[in-house]
Amino acid sequence: MSKPVVEVYAKRGCCLCKEVKKMIGRVNGEIPFFFKEVDISTDDDLFRRYNDHVPTVYINGKKAFKFRVDETEFRKRVRKEIIRAGLVRLVNKNGTSLR
Repeated sequence: MSKPVVEVYAKRGCCLCKEVKKMIGRVNGEIPFFFKEVDISTDDDLFRRYNDHVPTVYINGKKAFKFRVDETEFRKRVRKEIIRAGLVRLVNKNGTSLR
């Protein structure tokens, strides 16, 4: 099974960020994925880009959520990425196409 990468763009003192990270941590205890927190306050460019848009959550490089994250929808999207990665691996292994 391939593990998706979940990135949360957040900043210190952000209550929504804290809630989202807590929920993601809880889900990560049940569904395997790599978790990366990006503190936007450590980079001027990131701060300008995300200051009014935290938390922003990416799953495998695709923006998935901004501000609030519904736990059921988050679980669904992470599972979908796990399934997608498995299918790609299967196709590559067999040399066939899904089309």
